[in-house]
Amino acid sequence: MTQRLIAPALLGVSLLLSACGGSSNNNGIVLPFIPPSSTTPPPPAAQAPKNVLFFLGDGMGITTMTAARIYKVGEDGDLTMDTLPETAFVHTYSNDAQVTDSAPSMSAYMTGVKMNNEVISMSAETKATDASGKAYHVNFDSTCPSGNGQAVETLLEQSKAKGYATGVVTTTRITHATPAATYSHVCHRDAENTIAAALVPGGAGYNGKLGDGVDVFFGGGTDYFTAKEDGGKRNDKRNLIAELKAAKYSFAANKSEFDKLPADGAIKIAGLFTKSHMAYDLDRDATKEPSLAEMTGKAIDALAARKKGFFLMVEGGRIDHALHATNARRALQDTGAFDDAIKLALDRMQAIDPGLKNTLVVVTADHDHTLQLNGYAARTGKTEAGKPGVLGLVKDYVDTSKTSKDVDGNPYTIIGFGNGPRRLATRGPISDAELESKDYRQEAVVPMDAASDSETHGGADVFLGAQGLGADNFAGVITNTDVFGLIKKAVGL
Repeated sequence: MTQRLIAPALLGVSLLLSACGGSSNNNGIVLPFIPPSSTTPPPPAAQAPKNVLFFLGDGMGITTMTAARIYKVGEDGDLTMDTLPETAFVHTYSNDAQVTDSAPSMSAYMTGVKMNNEVISMSAETKATDASGKAYHVNFDSTCPSGNGQAVETLLEQSKAKGYATGVVTTTRITHATPAATYSHVCHRDAENTIAAALVPGGAGYNGKLGDGVDVFFGGGTDYFTAKEDGGKRNDKRNLIAELKAAKYSFAANKSEFDKLPADGAIKIAGLFTKSHMAYDLDRDATKEPSLAEMTGKAIDALAARKKGFFLMVEGGRIDHALHATNARRALQDTGAFDDAIKLALDRMQAIDPGLKNTLVVVTADHDHTLQLNGYAARTGKTEAGKPGVLGLVKDYVDTSKTSKDVDGNPYTIIGFGNGPRRLATRGPISDAELESKDYRQEAVVPMDAASDSETHGGADVFLGAQGLGADNFAGVITNTDVFGLIKKAVGL
């Protein structure tokens, strides 16, 4: 029954195909007519350029983030970095130390390799000092012996090799450990003359992995670009700023020149605004130095204009320096300025790449500090004139008219440090005038050298937040070397 029904059906199909111009094979079955192609297939659609924005708050431990949030927006508020949808905790230990310094931690993010303290983007066995403990640099020039490790390629170098535009922005010297880890390779972080030379295309010591050069860089540190004879720190009589200009960089030395730098992507741009580090945000003269947010915005515009994808590293570098001084107010103000740069970047990138479908934004820190929040403090709200907020004394949360006291009956501040240069021999009253001063240094438990900014780093995990392309891969508890691989995976480096 079934076979009798199939035969007429096949005959109908055969007649239909024949009527439509089909052809028969040797078995008499009619095949459909397929006209020859008159056009070549279209080329595959070009992939949209990928972008990576890596934000590093130097020394921005989780307690510092908490204090900065209260300082800026109060307990109920959010910093921009608090709103990033994907988060993780990051282990920061170095190859040889439980507590890292900035050099190996940033290098781990940039290379995926755990290295020894003081080492910049070199292999794990590289030593920063000789057997006697002498550092491998003399007067800021590297003395690293041959055979003491080898360079490890960074995310910025890999991005450059793939044709991406690249940028580095910091409030420290551009040759300081964090920015240096993106573009240079030295045994000891203090070899800043050697690090500076790595940035200058065509000159002795240039890092050839940078191709025609980092497309945008802003920060401080002209000392390491100019000769001793001209008031700098270079021992080779070179003027690297003049060499940058000869290498076709448009260069800015102050805010007005910065404002005039072209951001159309047609030319490489650079700015070095101070001899050493840039000013703390609390002290910054806006007519002389651009803010971190302004530098970030200019860098994004210039890199995006090249329309080929980009890698940009932005460091809030002076958070760390204020914490070493146990100067909480400057540290929290700089953390807020760092957060402003993140907000501007997210807004700018949403306009360039709606939904951040081709852009990964990562925000993290290189290490912790010993800053702590003391006592059972009543809520303070944000810091304002006449209201120190989190910078103030611990007030009783039941009766806020009462100030909490230590065992000897003395008041104490909400913020303190585990160690640092200010350890009082005898504690006494603390005046509101002291707390209002931007120069006030919080007390420390363990006394350190009072003649220097001697508070140490801490070894706790740090926060990481991410948004955009591949951000959902950042989760749980990871190490700083894992971050390297997750960034590469997200953008296909």
